[in-house]
Amino acid sequence: MLIRTVRMTFQPNKADEFLEIFNSSKKMIRNFPGCTHLELWQDYHQKNIFTTFSHWEDEEALNNYRDSELFRSTWKKTKALFQEKPVAHSQKKSQEVAP
Repeated sequence: MLIRTVRMTFQPNKADEFLEIFNSSKKMIRNFPGCTHLELWQDYHQKNIFTTFSHWEDEEALNNYRDSELFRSTWKKTKALFQEKPVAHSQKKSQEVAP
């Protein structure tokens, strides 16, 4: 499993617009082949900073989404609202090592 986080800082007056975009596309993203989980987190103190937290079956599934029309159209609307460049990370759970 691949765990993807994307931290996005929006122009302060554009946060509500981002939420509209996210809410209108979240079901389609969750149902995209290979996506097994999607959450949106908001910074506790800075209300214009959000992080998406998603699980993907593997890197190929994430790349298929990133190459899709759904991603392109959603990202085009979203990136116009940024105050700063987003920061993305792909991760996996660490295996526990027995003592």
